[in-house]
Amino acid sequence: MATILKGDKREFQENPGKIDNFRLFTDVSRTNAGIHPQNLNFDLRSLNPGQFSAPYHFHRYAEELFMIVSGSMTLRSPVGLEVVSNGDIVFFEMGESGAHQFYNHGTEPCIYLDVRTFIGYDFCEYPDSGKILLAPSNEVFKMESQVDYFEGETDIVEKWGKLKNRV
Repeated sequence: MATILKGDKREFQENPGKIDNFRLFTDVSRTNAGIHPQNLNFDLRSLNPGQFSAPYHFHRYAEELFMIVSGSMTLRSPVGLEVVSNGDIVFFEMGESGAHQFYNHGTEPCIYLDVRTFIGYDFCEYPDSGKILLAPSNEVFKMESQVDYFEGETDIVEKWGKLKNRV
């Protein structure tokens, strides 16, 4: 079944939990219409002047495609800064080379369509702050706390010995 999200029914709401400089608005008409995509996720977003879309990041298991519907903003990517504007389409591949962040340098809101793949989970890395986010649970960890696979596993014989004594 086709579901049409009419342009005159847009309702942008500020994304919850955001902080100053990262005030992003998302159109909630998709959710209000009961659309919950399984593999192809999408949102219409509005980025106000002087705001950043999100911390600089990349996805390990998702691709993204942004189409600028109106206005313009500056894209930060591994190759530097570039202005994107009305009608431009920007594709971000998985991995470090697809890192991105937007900043609205203009005087008008920038409206863009954010389309991304979703296979049930994703890991986002944040190079500026050394964090990693696990999605969809939104748990955030510092990369510096990464440990060896067998850390804390050296006493396995003792653990099994205690289990045997219980039987």
